[in-house]
Amino acid sequence: MKKNMKKLFALLLAALMVCTIFAGCAKPVEKPNTDQPQNPTENTENPPAEETKDPVEPAAPAEKHENKVVYGSTTEISGDLGNAWWTNNATDKMIRDLTNDYGVTVTNQGGEYVVNPTIAKNIESVVNPDGSKTFTVTINEGLTYNNGEEIKAADFLWAEVFACSKVAMDTGAKLTGHLTYVGGKDYYDGTATAVSGLRLIDDYTFSVTILAEKIPYYYDLNYIALKPFSLKYWLGEGVELKDDGEGCYLAGDFTKEGIEKQLEYARFNAGEDRVSAGPYNLVAFDKGSLQATLTINPNYAGNFEGQKPSVEKIVVTKTEDATWADALKTGAFNFYDTVTDGNQINTALDIIAEGGFDYVQFDRAGYGMLNFQCDFGPTQFEAVRHAVALLLDRNEFANTFCQGWGGVVNGMYGTGLWQYQEAEEWLEMTLNPYSYDPEAAVEELKADGWVYNADGSDYVDGSGEIRYKKVTEVEAGTYAHNVTLADGTILMPLIIEWSSSENNPVSELLNVMLAQGTQTAEAGMKINQNVMTFTELLNYYYRDASQGDKYAVPTYGMFNLASNFNPAYDQSYEWTLDPEMVAQGYNLNRLYNEAMDALTMNMVYGVDSSNTQLYMTYWKGFQMLWNELLPQIPLYSNIYITVYPDWLENYTQDSFWDFQQAILYATVAE
Repeated sequence: MKKNMKKLFALLLAALMVCTIFAGCAKPVEKPNTDQPQNPTENTENPPAEETKDPVEPAAPAEKHENKVVYGSTTEISGDLGNAWWTNNATDKMIRDLTNDYGVTVTNQGGEYVVNPTIAKNIESVVNPDGSKTFTVTINEGLTYNNGEEIKAADFLWAEVFACSKVAMDTGAKLTGHLTYVGGKDYYDGTATAVSGLRLIDDYTFSVTILAEKIPYYYDLNYIALKPFSLKYWLGEGVELKDDGEGCYLAGDFTKEGIEKQLEYARFNAGEDRVSAGPYNLVAFDKGSLQATLTINPNYAGNFEGQKPSVEKIVVTKTEDATWADALKTGAFNFYDTVTDGNQINTALDIIAEGGFDYVQFDRAGYGMLNFQCDFGPTQFEAVRHAVALLLDRNEFANTFCQGWGGVVNGMYGTGLWQYQEAEEWLEMTLNPYSYDPEAAVEELKADGWVYNADGSDYVDGSGEIRYKKVTEVEAGTYAHNVTLADGTILMPLIIEWSSSENNPVSELLNVMLAQGTQTAEAGMKINQNVMTFTELLNYYYRDASQGDKYAVPTYGMFNLASNFNPAYDQSYEWTLDPEMVAQGYNLNRLYNEAMDALTMNMVYGVDSSNTQLYMTYWKGFQMLWNELLPQIPLYSNIYITVYPDWLENYTQDSFWDFQQAILYATVAE
């Protein structure tokens, strides 16, 4: 298989492919047949009105609706709103986007990067003799934060200098600015006092210079997707941005100790003194009820199309799987975003049919998955990951979970991605579907050496016992279930410790169909489900020592999670072999494969934004290698629906046009 994959990849790189169209190519989706009864006793045809000379009674006045959306969130709000520097919880991100929206470049409804004329007055770019590229940005005057403070060029730059500093890393931030900007690594290492590639030209003009090895870049407009942040609010009065002619640097008490108090406050503050620049202000967050309240920012100048919100208030509240339907019916919330579970979708459609709600549907640019730790326990072995995939009937799983509102994918993509839509036939013909085949799973395990009992004797197929494999000390690591024989031989049992979140229907279905399945036991594999809060699961997944020493120790080999992709499909650094980058939170699968690292870097770096053909060649090669190594098992890529009140007009949403973008165009019916 490996030889064939490599051969095919080589052919792909050499082939001339038909040029693809970037973004905006999503196919219309037909609504699945939900087989909902249409109430045959109800006459849906209106009889013709009878002519009458009697006075007509005036219509009853339309119901007035409060200009407020109550958003039911399926993800807990952590309250950490410091960009994606420290965490990237989905609901936290949504709130961050609603409160910080002044990017120099942004994505439009098709997911394509465009210049934001509300912010940028002028942008110039030039490729320098050494191959680096400089973007010079002039911003519009008169832009302000929510507190009326004027936004200037320095507000866009200081965070980039911060991203190039070890001080940022000391706070737990995960940033790669020092690997992107000219002079960033020198500033990070302490061999330079300023970032030479970041220049403050005047109050309204700045420039950024990108390293030659990061040019060209397929999503190059993303390099200047910078947003303004108030330096005083985030780092305190004792720090300032300076440029003495050699580049930008942060002066004053720019140390971990000097900024950590203000930084912690800024990240978690939800009050009237929170300084931000977006369509909404975060005015309250209740940690007990996990509820956030946002109101319109009157100083907001509009999005890239000049659009300003008219919905006056947004309340974000946590929903529970067991009670969400009743909560929607009773008005505890009136907006339910990106419903994934097919049973939940069908329940939501029943509620919609009763009146008071409408919905929009769209393909997901992501998937639900089993996520492996590839450096620990049995899941470090490729054959084990293959075996797990072969022991789970993914088609049945997707049909059961999605109820017709989704299906199976075989690579790292969702059906909402333009790349998938462009290469759908090729993906279907090329990638291994890992169709349900317990016998093939057993053969993979035997070929990989899982052929022993706990005492070192030969394993007998069909015995129902757990398989063991001889491993080295390095492979054994800290895995708790290892057995050491008298002669020093280390045997690893085929026991996978699985971390799952509580009250999760995906976890429950996986437990029935995989962990407790007879086929799993008959193959000689045991999967132990460990149920915990989602926050705790993420602590183990990230191996986050800052949350407790126990989390730093590899404990679980498998997690069930879900992921959505950004408009920029950029996997660079996500499969890095660099230990320093891994320590910062990259390569969370801990799959250390040189070909994967090189391929994901080449996919975006070295490919001009106009050369979609070459980009797609690399993208296909990546999907082939990923499909073979299988660091994750896709469980489903589903159709989303979003439920909203029927008095909310002009609300549209798609794979990359999320609530935070769509709500700006929505209006409350008169």
